[in-house]
Amino acid sequence: MKKSIGLVVLAGAMGLAALTGCGPSPSGGAYQQGTSSSSGSSSSGTGATSGSATPAPGMAAVLKTASTSLGTIVVDGKGMTVYVFDKDTANSGKSSCNAGCSATWPAVKATSSTPPVAGVTGKVGSISRDDGTVQVTINGLPVYTYAKDAAAGDVKGQGVGGIWWAVAPGGGKITGSTSAY
Repeated sequence: MKKSIGLVVLAGAMGLAALTGCGPSPSGGAYQQGTSSSSGSSSSGTGATSGSATPAPGMAAVLKTASTSLGTIVVDGKGMTVYVFDKDTANSGKSSCNAGCSATWPAVKATSSTPPVAGVTGKVGSISRDDGTVQVTINGLPVYTYAKDAAAGDVKGQGVGGIWWAVAPGGGKITGSTSAY
């Protein structure tokens, strides 16, 4: 009798593991919720995920897309425009915007090395900043918001100094301008 109860418990545990995605994958590895494999590798950052991964139910996207006067762009979880900085080097694992710069251009931060995204198709990852926080990257470039963007959809940082650019869903910088600033 004890042996059949043990088998029922074991079968139930295996069924639960299969339902939650915590079993072995067909390739022999383990499934990891919220991540997907990528054929490229990055020597920088603390992790990477494809932009096609969607957040788990109840989890807000750190990055998503929105329609603005520049077209469809990447925004943070609050709808604020996300920018890249020409002085950053892709895949360097570092941000060139620290100290005083980060007051005007705050880093888009994440609580994990694989931030959840929605609609972003570029390669999303993260780096560790000098202050120990985790900053989100797209295609290896750190991303920022702009302190003078007061509301979701504002693009006042577009083209500032000829070195700050909004980001397209695929991760490329948008170099067009808008009359909104």
